[in-house]
Amino acid sequence: MLNSRQRAQLRGMANEMETILQIGKSGITENTIKQVRDALEARELIKLRILETCPTTVRETADNIAQAVECDVVQVIGTRFILYKESKNNKVIKLVK
Repeated sequence: MLNSRQRAQLRGMANEMETILQIGKSGITENTIKQVRDALEARELIKLRILETCPTTVRETADNIAQAVECDVVQVIGTRFILYKESKNNKVIKLVK
């Protein structure tokens, strides 16, 4: 679990990031989960976007993906959300404790 200081640090880092995945009318699929897992392993911090055609809300989608991938939801705002998972092999981000 992330504390509020760590979440703030990650939100700041994600401000300038581009959205790398979009989730649309098919919702969360196995392919989506695999892409999120791979992206988190490479980057640790990713930003996703929900299209209007997605069958679930942004919060529900973020929570469902986070549970499936075993990562943390950093922020949900508008149609976007940010996910973080510390990489064991490819440590990119050092969080303040």
